[in-house]
Amino acid sequence: MILGVDHVGLATAEPARAGEQLAALGMVRTDHGRADAYGVACEFWNLPGDRAGTAVELVSPTRAGSAVDGRLAGQGPGLYHLALVVDDLAGETARLRRGGFLALDAEPCRGARPGMRVAFLYLPEPAELLVELVHYAPPAPSR
Repeated sequence: MILGVDHVGLATAEPARAGEQLAALGMVRTDHGRADAYGVACEFWNLPGDRAGTAVELVSPTRAGSAVDGRLAGQGPGLYHLALVVDDLAGETARLRRGGFLALDAEPCRGARPGMRVAFLYLPEPAELLVELVHYAPPAPSR
């Protein structure tokens, strides 16, 4: 089941400059990491006091051939994907594939945050929407 919106991804080759623009909107960087399988660095920005709310993610390439290279070369920077939190990554991927989405990942990959697993799907026309399904592993029990 889809549980909610985790973040909205923005592709950029200039994360420092884009971060300055988000800061001008009153947002703060709350997290960052790398998704090496995709060759990208990610920064997560939230409004102060809403760190658990929907984030804006800046996605930038860390190597040639990264997942965002085609987007940046063809359309330039901007809205890249919609990320939805799910309770069952494999189940939701299969359900959406039956609904016409194209799976871009053969298997879920490690995301940019700790405990994050992701799978990307694409919905062709009429929306032409890239969707990232996100599942977070439950935190390990404290000892």
